[in-house]
Amino acid sequence: MTTATALSDFAKRLDQTAEDTEALLAKLLSDALLSDEIARPKRLMDAMRYSSLGGGKRLRPFLVVESSAVFGVSREAALLAGAALECIHCYSLAHDDLPAMDNSDLRRGRPTCHKEFDEATAVLAGDGLLTAAFGVLADPDTHGDPAVRCELVTELAAAAGAAGMVGGQMIDLIAEHQSLDIGAITRLQRMKTGALIAFSCEAGAILAKAPSEPRLALRGYAHDLGLAFQIADDLLDVEGSAAETGKPVGADAAAGKATFVSILGAARARAQAELLVRQAVAHLDLFEQRAELLREAARFVITRRT
Repeated sequence: MTTATALSDFAKRLDQTAEDTEALLAKLLSDALLSDEIARPKRLMDAMRYSSLGGGKRLRPFLVVESSAVFGVSREAALLAGAALECIHCYSLAHDDLPAMDNSDLRRGRPTCHKEFDEATAVLAGDGLLTAAFGVLADPDTHGDPAVRCELVTELAAAAGAAGMVGGQMIDLIAEHQSLDIGAITRLQRMKTGALIAFSCEAGAILAKAPSEPRLALRGYAHDLGLAFQIADDLLDVEGSAAETGKPVGADAAAGKATFVSILGAARARAQAELLVRQAVAHLDLFEQRAELLREAARFVITRRT
């Protein structure tokens, strides 16, 4: 397969997964699915849909789908697991944007949830998406084996909780008032960004009941990919524009936060990201050509402009 063909296939699959995830989330969050005995407030559901639909690369669901494809897992099951993960990601963005957190008015090129609705509704919309995620993973439609569903729930809870994303967010807030060295920033980003990416890469192995060797390979891939992703984000915050990223730029510098770029400088940070991508790709040798789209995903994270 040529490089051009691989990139074309990657772009098509990424777009298709984004489209399929959007449709699935719209279905999962649709009032039409409710029975007469269950009423969910319209304003809450509108805010949940606003926070999760209408934009985003859907990279995390893509990684779930492609890690699942390596093992021959059904696309339907992978999309459900990916949609659950995207609910967690979108909840975190709605909460991240709040005045008490990053105080952002723009997300994906439009007003943030608390600007479109109000702060309390944005909090509840995030809470609703968080809990909806675990309902999706626990549903038999995601996998027929209860043990697999339990493992998915357990692993996503760990990735999203105090030892993962939420813990990383707490350290990120502390970083506004304390100086962090490169080791501390690396630990922060492994939690805040890397933990959910790790779940997205391992979810396919969980769905497939795969043995330890391929799971460890995907974990190594995710570890390096997550750090490369965050360095690329830091570079975009310095070098990108709001028109490109769909959100304010320069926020980290304005808040006085130490980042990979502020400590290493842009050139060294970019070189480190490129090294991490090479390492990530090397972890996939075990899967040969079956993992080609995962390799392209690693290259994509450091060339994207959004």
